[in-house]
Amino acid sequence: MTAEREAELYTAVLDQLRRVGYEALTVDSVATHARCSKATIYRRWRGKPELVAKALQHARGTSLEDPDTGSLRGDLHAMLTLTDDEQIRKNATLVRALAKAVQTNPDLLKALKELLVDSEPTGLNTLLHRAIERGEIRSGYKAAQYLPHLLIGALLCRLLIEDQPIDRAFLSRYIDSVVLPSLGL
Repeated sequence: MTAEREAELYTAVLDQLRRVGYEALTVDSVATHARCSKATIYRRWRGKPELVAKALQHARGTSLEDPDTGSLRGDLHAMLTLTDDEQIRKNATLVRALAKAVQTNPDLLKALKELLVDSEPTGLNTLLHRAIERGEIRSGYKAAQYLPHLLIGALLCRLLIEDQPIDRAFLSRYIDSVVLPSLGL
């Protein structure tokens, strides 16, 4: 499978996940939307949990390690410029769908932890280590370990609490009002 075809398949996975949720997502529907056979999918991925996790890993795009503005605040705000409001809303939809699904699907939880958490592909640790090296955050500052929780929480809760879609303007205010103060900045 070419990289281009793989990207098309991952797009089909994420589109289906957003549209129907994890429970209703099937390898059949992904194969149909990606115009490939189920056999092709099962030869490459062990099943739906790994396929979804790999699609998410592929879609994460630019690593957060890339923005290095000289400050954690600058890096976090630069991270926001790497995507637009529509993609942020799509990401929030995926996070909400997966937050529900991992509660009842241990195989999905395991696949997501292996591919997205344990391997730490997002670069948040890199951002934090740079902030520690610059002296912005004390080494061992306990709140720093909760940075992923803070960021994911924003994606999960804005719609629920404010009945407003998430966008870059909200995330920018959230970084300045919640994330940075919680890190002692």
